[in-house]
Amino acid sequence: MLVRHGILFFATVGFVVLPLLVYFVSRWLLPRRYGRRVGVVAAIIIIGMVAYGVTFGFEQLEVRQVEYASSDLPEAFDGYRIVQFSDAHVGTYEGRRAWLLQRAVDSINAQRADMIVFTGDLQNLHPDELVDKVPVLRQLHAPDGVYSVLGNHDYATYLECDEATKWKNNQRTQQLERQMQWTLLLNEHRIIRRDSDSIVIAGMENWGLPKRTPRRGDVRKTMQGVAPQSFTVMLQHNPVAWRQKILPQSHAQLTLSGHTHGGQFMLFGWSPVALISDEWNGAYYEGERSLYVSSGLGGLLPFRLGQPGEIVVITLRKK
Repeated sequence: MLVRHGILFFATVGFVVLPLLVYFVSRWLLPRRYGRRVGVVAAIIIIGMVAYGVTFGFEQLEVRQVEYASSDLPEAFDGYRIVQFSDAHVGTYEGRRAWLLQRAVDSINAQRADMIVFTGDLQNLHPDELVDKVPVLRQLHAPDGVYSVLGNHDYATYLECDEATKWKNNQRTQQLERQMQWTLLLNEHRIIRRDSDSIVIAGMENWGLPKRTPRRGDVRKTMQGVAPQSFTVMLQHNPVAWRQKILPQSHAQLTLSGHTHGGQFMLFGWSPVALISDEWNGAYYEGERSLYVSSGLGGLLPFRLGQPGEIVVITLRKK
């Protein structure tokens, strides 16, 4: 229900309210002799952009190649490849959009990476959205496995129900991810070995802004038992946690996040999400330590303009 209302609200704003607002502002600000014409043209352009964003724009998929170099990386892992995808929101892939999820899975597998990671928000609101997607998502495979963390939507906190029901829904989401044969990391880590060398893949639970997203992430618990010299890839849904928790409380060299969707809209390199987030798309650095924020695969609302869904192929390099 909430998703349907959200789509209806977005359509009303995008196709009616915003075009009318631009039209009347143009008539008010510009001279009468051409203000009306400019307003009509501007309104038509906006309607066209919104229409493109909910059709062809949402269907765009980009495979982005990224390299990360670190002096801490063991020699045996030079050239190690990780595919990251994030914010799938598979509840949006219904009806005529169902093929988009299969395409994404095929594209991820086609990269033939050593490891696949998912950085949260698999569902929109409810674990029932995942049930018929399990066979498709189970097709993901890599030699060192598929690892995931939960995003804010995966905790079912946006449903209007009691806490006990929310807890049961969250447990079901976790169960379904494990049915996909993914390794769900809940403030824990695993060790990946190559002969005598190893790296750590760590998964921290969601940690975001208070009263808006769950704050269950515990960096120290996640890294408990990890040697200080170990090269660590940290999975954390919300990039806000990088500066506030991960940098000061751990030595994790590379953090992979999502959550922002890159705003799902970008024009001339700018997105409105930049107004509320310092790290919202792409790679960021503090010395050799880095955060990569994926713009995500899908979205709660089926709209993307200038910011296509993405799959990220990260190649680790020894510096």
